[in-house]
Amino acid sequence: MRYFLLISFLTWSSFAQNILPTSGKERLSGFQKRQEMQKYSLVRQVPFRSIGPTIMSGRVTDIDASPDDPTHFYVAYASGGLWKTVNNGISFVPVFDYEASMSIGDIAVDWKHGETIWAGTGENNSSRSSYSGTGIYKSTDSGQSWIFCGLEESHHIGRIVIHPGDPQTLWVAATGHLYSPNHERGIYKTTDGGLSWKQVLFIDDKTGAIDLVVDPNDPNILYASMWHRERYSWDMVESGATSGIYKSTDGGETWNCLTVEGSGFPTGEGIGRIGLDISRVNSQTLYAILDNQLRRPKEPQADHILTKETLRTISKDDFLKLNNDQINQFLDDYSFPDYYHADTIKDLVKADQIVPSALVDFLEDANVQLFDTPVIGMEIYRSDDAGKTWRRTHEGYLEDTYYSFGYYFGQIRVAPDNSEKIYVLGVPIITSDDGGKTFHYIGGDNVHVDHHALWINPHRQGHLILGNDGGVNISYDDGLHWFKANTPPVGQVYAIAVDMEKPYNVYAGFQDNGVWWGPSSYKAGYGWYAEGTYPYKEVYSGDGMQVAVDTRDNQTIYVGYQFGYYSRINKKTFEQLPVKPTHRLGERPYRHNWQTPIYLSRHNQDIFYIGSNRLHRSLDQGKTFEVISPDLTKGGRSGDVPYGTLTVIRESPVKFGIIYTGSDDGYIHITKDGGYTWTRISDNLPQDLWVSSIEASYKDTGTVYAVLNGYRYDNFEAHIYMSRNFGKKWERIGLDLPAEPVNVIREDPFNSNILYVGTDHGIYVSLDRGKTFMGMFKNFPSVAVHDLIIHPRDRELVMGTHGRSIFAAPVDHVEKLTNDLLEKPLHFFPMRSVDFNKNWGKAPDGWGQPEETKIQIGFYAKQTAPVILRIKGEGDVVLKTIVDTCVAGLNYVEYNLSADSMAIEKHLKNVDKKLKSSERKKWEINRSANGEFYLPVGTYTLEVGTSGVKEKQTLTIKSPKRKSRGSVEKR
Repeated sequence: MRYFLLISFLTWSSFAQNILPTSGKERLSGFQKRQEMQKYSLVRQVPFRSIGPTIMSGRVTDIDASPDDPTHFYVAYASGGLWKTVNNGISFVPVFDYEASMSIGDIAVDWKHGETIWAGTGENNSSRSSYSGTGIYKSTDSGQSWIFCGLEESHHIGRIVIHPGDPQTLWVAATGHLYSPNHERGIYKTTDGGLSWKQVLFIDDKTGAIDLVVDPNDPNILYASMWHRERYSWDMVESGATSGIYKSTDGGETWNCLTVEGSGFPTGEGIGRIGLDISRVNSQTLYAILDNQLRRPKEPQADHILTKETLRTISKDDFLKLNNDQINQFLDDYSFPDYYHADTIKDLVKADQIVPSALVDFLEDANVQLFDTPVIGMEIYRSDDAGKTWRRTHEGYLEDTYYSFGYYFGQIRVAPDNSEKIYVLGVPIITSDDGGKTFHYIGGDNVHVDHHALWINPHRQGHLILGNDGGVNISYDDGLHWFKANTPPVGQVYAIAVDMEKPYNVYAGFQDNGVWWGPSSYKAGYGWYAEGTYPYKEVYSGDGMQVAVDTRDNQTIYVGYQFGYYSRINKKTFEQLPVKPTHRLGERPYRHNWQTPIYLSRHNQDIFYIGSNRLHRSLDQGKTFEVISPDLTKGGRSGDVPYGTLTVIRESPVKFGIIYTGSDDGYIHITKDGGYTWTRISDNLPQDLWVSSIEASYKDTGTVYAVLNGYRYDNFEAHIYMSRNFGKKWERIGLDLPAEPVNVIREDPFNSNILYVGTDHGIYVSLDRGKTFMGMFKNFPSVAVHDLIIHPRDRELVMGTHGRSIFAAPVDHVEKLTNDLLEKPLHFFPMRSVDFNKNWGKAPDGWGQPEETKIQIGFYAKQTAPVILRIKGEGDVVLKTIVDTCVAGLNYVEYNLSADSMAIEKHLKNVDKKLKSSERKKWEINRSANGEFYLPVGTYTLEVGTSGVKEKQTLTIKSPKRKSRGSVEKR
């Protein structure tokens, strides 16, 4: 095991002694509070709309299909919930949107007994954004409703297995907390359908169960894989001596370890995640996929090849004697900047400006230097005697499958009809027809990488349903060809940006799916298949991170992927300029966060900021950089995850030169003079928590908000703080929020009393600067919200979610909820004009559903009561009456711009005789094929009345803009 494991173990209590994990009971209590905060919210009727994109999808964790009708299957997503299709993936419906947790590790469907679904919440992969669950849920009505079945401290579920003959008996592999030790790990069993559970296998508080299989011929025989796994902000410990395979022959009551010395299976500190499967043809045959974290023997290097080991110890004189070709080859092999070459480096060494080991220091910190040799990685083992003995199926290393991050994978499948046919899921998907001796790749067009789920049709060879970081793929020829089934909007957004086009565009960085941009008017559909153009476009690959848009041209954007690799791109010309600052020889490398923060100045969009452990500024759009800060972190820690990095950059929109930074180790700094001097302002805040968001006020120069996030300690409190004096003194706000980590806070640009926060389970709004909050969840799932933006022109709140792509909601009425307005019994907001369309109510080409426009009529009511909405024409004649019930707060009534035929006749009687004929003709023209009369061009009065109070507004139907001469209508 790596030497810093001891450091990590010792520092759990010392470094994070005041940061305690939140209990499952507190989290479930927070879920109840979330529901209450929505129930009485003044903004609970604000309409949300999903604006995609969908095509790139998000991380899949499990798939379960009906063996009798495989066009009917369920897909579980890491953070996007559970989705159901009954038409082979042409369309899906969500069935797990509003529970305490939307993250799913595994599902099991009892297709034999009425399609009972078991959902184990909490992703089974241990990534940076693997959200913890709240236990086991059961549905007996195909996902329409759910029953909570306990195990709330399990956090992450590796596998659920249903007894093949008794639907009341199940076994669950609980992986346990991701960022803290806990005893609720191991194998659990229920014999009463989830009413009670018994922990039947437990190793220790750092070793959980990740996989579980049952003998298809004898349900008393089970095999489980146990996994020693610890994660910290600065380190991932993905292996240990307590990892191994266990077997039970009495239905899970007792267990014996199979992977002992002499079994043929590796043992010791390097044993990482293990995946299991068992042959349906011969249940004596098992396969195990192992993430072997032991180091490979160092390869001998030819004498003429310059190595890091040589450079660490070589003397100045011996270095100067080296052949220039050797040095240049080293520089090329490790991608040094072009301005470094052998001659210049020898000059620096000769002048004692650097020592030869600086070439190694340039590439990596001292901690990484100790582990230059790669791990063994993925291995496949097989047993043909029910686990007594094991043998590795292949010779040599299985390259380019797991790399060093095998904790992210661990799935192996045996074909139902052939013990020699196996499928292995890693970065690629590969298969073997000879029991694992040789493998070949079966990905290809339409198939993403990073695979986590595979369902194999037991009745048709070659029919596969595959789940990966890019969604769902289906093949009917054993992987020769695949098609995507990616209509669910389950993208995992890290950050968003908007431009000032009409309609405005939204930009987003997606987990493992690059950076995409598209119109805010996007509506999901299938029309783009025929048109050949998907509305959203990808502009950058990798794990898409933050985005900045130069709104002077709406074409210049800054985009990037993990660890600070950003570029400035012109969307029209595709001109690209890398904008990651580089250090110089003799300096330690900069430390970059996985999601390195960037910021484009509001005051001058030539000024671009990017953060490492220091703040870098460019005055010329990223062409050149200067360092404008010292190290703004605690200095980093030993581990294999970059730590001691900046996570937030925020500039005051009021005054140039005021900049705030936040770090992953809990520091917040301010400069008031553009970087010449810095002051740490976080000493009076809780220490060591991740700074996830900072917001400088749009109105008051000294007001700033800070969000601290305890997710990486399994602490799920809401930590939000406000300062009115540049961070000299902080007060905690949001004390009424439920136990949910907060990811982002935004102040409304037009009403500084209004704050929006995005948490791991939704969006909340405060009308009083954080004293109290309300839920804002209409048609919005309980998904993690990573980023928020209020569009300055269109007054829409744009939400980047980590699991359900992008949403938008109008907040122009929310902004008007001042204390004075809230005291009114009724307030009717002004209406926007509508362009008339002659096709209202008509079906395209005479077939299909009639086209119809719908507008939202918005008003505020102080109390819940019946409401009457009247649309009036000439002479105050009522053309349409809508009766509804309003709630206390904002209300939105949907109106399709139609009028009642009897009301029209009454209206015509009030029209001057000279106009009656033309007026009647106007209305008759507007009678549509669906029988409705639609309002013609004109001005109408809308009247809202409730509790004896009435208010009026004007609705204008405008003539449509005429097409310019020469335009050709597509026929």
